[in-house]
Parts: sequence; C-alpha cells; structure tokens
Amino acid sequence: MNIETDFLVIGSGIAGLSYALKAAEVGKVVIVTKGEMNECNTDYAQGGIASVMYDPDTFEKHIRDTLVCGAGICDRAAVEQVVTRAPEVIKQLIAWGVKFDKEGTGRYELAREGGHSEHRILHHKDITGHEIERALMRKVKRHHNIEILEHHFAVDILTQHHLGKLVRKSTPDITCFGAYVLNLKKHEIYTVLSKITVLATGGVGNIYHTTTNPSVATGDGIAMVHRAKGIVENMEFIQFHPTSLYNPGERPSFLISEAMRGFGGILRLQNGKEFMHKYHPMGSLAPRDVVARGIDHELKISGEEFVYLDITHKDPREVTDHFPNIYKKCLSVGIDLTKDMIPVVPAAHYCCGGVKVDLNGQSSIRRLYALGETSSSGLHGGNRLASNSLMEAAVYADAAVRHSIGRIDGIELQRDIPAWDYEGTTMPEEMALITQNYKEMQQIMSNYVGIVRSNLRLERAKRRLEIIFKETEELYSKLTLSQDLCELRNMIAVGYLIIKHAEALHQSIGLHYSTDYPPARSNDNNG
Repeated sequence: MNIETDFLVIGSGIAGLSYALKAAEVGKVVIVTKGEMNECNTDYAQGGIASVMYDPDTFEKHIRDTLVCGAGICDRAAVEQVVTRAPEVIKQLIAWGVKFDKEGTGRYELAREGGHSEHRILHHKDITGHEIERALMRKVKRHHNIEILEHHFAVDILTQHHLGKLVRKSTPDITCFGAYVLNLKKHEIYTVLSKITVLATGGVGNIYHTTTNPSVATGDGIAMVHRAKGIVENMEFIQFHPTSLYNPGERPSFLISEAMRGFGGILRLQNGKEFMHKYHPMGSLAPRDVVARGIDHELKISGEEFVYLDITHKDPREVTDHFPNIYKKCLSVGIDLTKDMIPVVPAAHYCCGGVKVDLNGQSSIRRLYALGETSSSGLHGGNRLASNSLMEAAVYADAAVRHSIGRIDGIELQRDIPAWDYEGTTMPEEMALITQNYKEMQQIMSNYVGIVRSNLRLERAKRRLEIIFKETEELYSKLTLSQDLCELRNMIAVGYLIIKHAEALHQSIGLHYSTDYPPARSNDNNG
C-alpha cells in the first residue's frame, strides 16, 4: 500500500504537532505516531516552557543562563534564535488554546528552575506539557488537511539506497523520499511517499533501566538517520534528571519537577543534612548535571538508595496548589509532601544530542528535518537548561515550516520506491529473545554508560552490546517485523552512538580509546 502526501510528520509531541498545524495551511500532512497521539515526552513535561516575559528579565540573561548551563559548548546562534523568538511562539501557543497560569493581576505567573537567574517559566500547574499537548491535539484533529495514523511505527526513512544505489556517509546528496511505516494493528507495511519528511520522535530514555520517559522513547528517529548515513552528534550528553520519585518497580519513574526545587525544595541526605552546597553555590538550585552527580556521589559514599527532597517548610496550601499532580501521586504511595520528605533518585531524562540540524531544523539529508529532542540544534550544549526543551521544539518547528514550504513546489514525489519485502516468520522462542535482549540492553547502559563513565565501563559496555547487536541483526534478518524488534534495533544503534561519542569526548581530553564496535550495517535492506 502506498500513501502520498506533501508533508510526513513522524511524532506527535509539541514539535510534530506545531509543524503539522502550520504546514497544513499549504499542503496535505500525514502524522505517524506509534502509540496514541498523547503518548510522547511532551505530555509528561511538568515544569513549563521558558520565555522572557517581564522586567527585570532580558534576552541577554536567558542567553547567558543557557550558555552557562550548557558547559560553554552551545551554539550561540541557536541559543539566540530560541531565546529571541520565544515570546512570539508563546503568543502562538496561547492563540491555539494553551492556558498558562496567571496571577490575580492578569500577568502570567512565572516560576524559576535550576540554572535560571530569573523567573521565566510559564506553566499550567505541574502538568504544563499535558496542557500543551491537549490544546495542540484538539487543533490538529479538527484540521481538514491533516491525516493522523496512530499505532503506526516508522521503520526506516527512504533514500536512494532503496532505488538500488550505494549510499555512504560521504554521499553528497542523500535525499529522503518518505518512510516505510508498519501498521501495528494490521501488521502491514506501507510505503509513505512525501515531499518533506519531519522527524519528531522524541528521546532515548528507554535505553536505560531507570528513566522518566514514556515507553515510546526509544530513539527511533536518531537510529533511522544513523542507518541512512545522516549526521548524528553529541550523543554522549545524556541528561539525568536528579529527582525522580524513588518507587522501586515503577516504570517510567515518576518525575518530581525541577520547579519544586525552584519553589524552595531542599535536597537532604537521609540523616536530614543538606549537601548540595558542597557542589555548587546555588545549592539545591544548581543545574541538573551538577545536582545529579552530587546525588550520585553521596549515594555511593553512604551506600543508600535515595536522598530526600524536602518541601515541608513551605505553606501547605501553596504547595498543593502549585503541584497538584505530584501531590496526588505521592499520596498514592503513602507520602504527604506537605508533611513528609520525598525520596528521590536520578533517572535518565533527556538527550541533548541527536540528529544534527541547522537553524532551519534541516538535517544533513535533503528534504529531511528533525525537531525537538530527536535533533541536535546546538541549543543545549552539554547540559539542557530546565524548560528550554519545549521552547526549542516550538521555535524550530516554526523555522522548519518557514524553510520547507518555500521549497515544496519544486519537489516531485519519488514513485519508484519498491514495496517492503515481507519475508520472515515469527517464532515464540525468538520473540522471547527480543524481550531478554531489550532488558539486557537497559542494564548495560545503566551500569556502564550512566551518570559517571570511565574507560573500563565503556569498554565493558561495548563488548556486551556487540553480542546483542549480532543477535538482534540475526533475528531482524529472518523474523516478521514487530514493534519490539524495531525498537530493540533502534536502541542498540543509539547505545552504540552514545558509547562512540563518549569515546571521542574522552580522546579529546587525553583519554585514549580504541573503537571497534560495529555500527549499523552499511548496506542492509533498510538503508
């Protein structure tokens, strides 16, 4: 089955839906999402979206905070683009129906989070991402020019490789023609042909055993671009959120928002002592990477499994008003956060790297854009400033639309792409191996490629990942495609990239590595 469209958007978070709404004004849009539309990282975002709104805040302050938090390796042009366009994007979101909290005076109520020098976080209680997703979904579902394909999994993007040509990373004009898409309910694979393709597939959190990300965050877009020989960068910069709720057995881990520390929450050891002042002048309001490493260090010293986040000194009514969702969740596990301290641990949270894009969100592959957490725009550098991610997604969606609609009239669909080869069967024993490899992959990444890394840990991870890589490629070559198999294959590619980029980083600071882990095959049947 072939589907033809002007714009193919893979992903249904703030980046994908913002792009779709604007692109639909000039052409037909097909949105592909592997679960329900609201199964995305956007829906899980609690804290808010960062934008300069009122004095004494300024663009210069927001730019400086972002650069400092990013460890000095941000792309300044990307930072300036996001910060200066943010107020305009906020107006657009409000026009689409997003309701941000206001003060009694009518001004928007602004929160402050770790790493921010001013109050600049617009929010909707402690479910800001959910509110944004609600409003965008409502608009998208009512748009006559948008077709939504839920429970459809993008297997691979289409390039010249699928026309029988050898494509290498050095190929100067790699072009995207659309994607192979697996209908998860009918178990059929569609060839979706598009003039412009947008990857907005979210993050990679589920390659780790403990993560705040929903189960759909398996690095699909990044892996597809890697296999298609596009440029992926900065994958070593995985941000671990310092405060996920310590509740063994729960997956994903429930996020205790950055905004709670911004509201006055204090991190304490189990003996009640504060400790973050030892690691940063801002104490509990230090940037996320500093806090995560501080907690990790303290837990290794003490041998304990969690630290506490204490908000009991704040007015109970204000706490429950600002954080109703967190309050309800904590009560469900026997914690009254107005009286009890909250046990927290770091968890894999955000990928600062991804598909390399320019200021228009365009990847190294022609006619292919990458937005949001899937991309590496240069905004975040080595460590994302809290609440910059939702804004990055919206700003770059706007930039990508402006750029792509100016080119679409000169693009013809590539109708020579062959249909998917359906060879393969499904065996219960082999499907069990997929599940086993999936869990082993998560343990390897958590144990050896987590908050603290070393030469020895990366080497061990590389050896173990190579075994899973070979086993999975063997299964892929003979089994009928399933979501689990596709996700596992993508996660292995992402894990390989994180290790490879971490090795390169260590080499650059004088720690030598040898790189012999096999990348995705250069000429398999999916590019």
